Amino acid sequence: MQTYELLTHERFMRRALDLARQGWGTTHPNPMVGAVIVEQGEIVAEGFHSKAGEPHAEIMALHHLGRLPRAGAVLYVTLEPCSTEGRTGACTSAIIAAGLGHVVAGATDPNPVHAGHGFEVLRAAGLQVTTGVLSEDCSDLNLIFNHWIVDQKPLIAAKAAVTLDGKIATRTNDSQWITGELARADVHRWRRLFPSIAVGAGTVMSDNPSLTSRTEEGVWCPVRFVFDGLLRTVVDKSLPKVYTDEFKDRTIVVTTPHGGLGYVRKLQAMGVQVWNFDSPTVRAPIPEFRQRCAEAGITGVYIEGGAQMISELIQSRQLDYLFVYRAPILLGDDKARTVFKGLRTEKLINAVQLEGVRHTSFGPDQLMRGRMAYPQKLQVDETTFSMG
Repeated sequence: MQTYELLTHERFMRRALDLARQGWGTTHPNPMVGAVIVEQGEIVAEGFHSKAGEPHAEIMALHHLGRLPRAGAVLYVTLEPCSTEGRTGACTSAIIAAGLGHVVAGATDPNPVHAGHGFEVLRAAGLQVTTGVLSEDCSDLNLIFNHWIVDQKPLIAAKAAVTLDGKIATRTNDSQWITGELARADVHRWRRLFPSIAVGAGTVMSDNPSLTSRTEEGVWCPVRFVFDGLLRTVVDKSLPKVYTDEFKDRTIVVTTPHGGLGYVRKLQAMGVQVWNFDSPTVRAPIPEFRQRCAEAGITGVYIEGGAQMISELIQSRQLDYLFVYRAPILLGDDKARTVFKGLRTEKLINAVQLEGVRHTSFGPDQLMRGRMAYPQKLQVDETTFSMG
């Protein structure tokens, strides 16, 4: 592919990506997809997938065109067109029927059963197919969907805001705010993407968070998980916001029989849901939690703390993805609070790493995010933690 042609493809694919993001957080369990139709170097129609069960991006673009594409028209789409009927019909059939002669795609379908088949169908019908244009950006757009469709489990991700030396609070527990407004606004953007947010009991008791997404579009509440194996958050008469606000029916307390049935009944009487898992300790078993989420159709969990909970997930290799916001602040205090702990990493080869890393700047702050890559030997320290 020549440089000019590649730049042209990338320009139109970036517009398709912008369109796809209009479905940010609303398409689960489907992916976000954007599409544009180009005739003689000009965009003549656009479309994106807005909600599961609604028409796909390619269908919407053809609909908005309102006529058959002209000779030489090109369809740009961020994800390989589907080739199975499903609820809305196969996009490959609609593309062929419309008479389009060239399809430019970003990411390949992550489902190993279908990967590449849509391209094969289009080529077999005589269409020119160009693949892999801005593929990394197109794939990253659907990190939750990709994990869900391949593993059939929710993506468990965690977020931390740290200083240059990896601290989340001073020795006196002063932590608001480590990062600036732009970085904190980005957190709310990710909250809007993930269908659920999770925190530990300690975070609820110390910070009393709302766990809602507050953006220019308004307030939106995902499913809110509180991991509380002993139901410590229910003991006091003054209950946290997540149990009493207008979204309390979207709060689920993840607990164990060690918490006591009386407190379970108290939560349920308030309209709060409870997931009670059998466990020999006060820690809820994460594999069983994942399975329960899968059964409920919850494709992703965004964990916002605390340090104990995130560290335990890493120790047990149960964390899939990590977001770390880093501020240009240096504490230099051994007694300041650290977010990641509990491992005994004696050699760099045994360190946990991130793959598919993405970097973004928010004023003076930086975000590094990526998939967790665990070493073959992950040595846990003698110290034990309790997620309850």
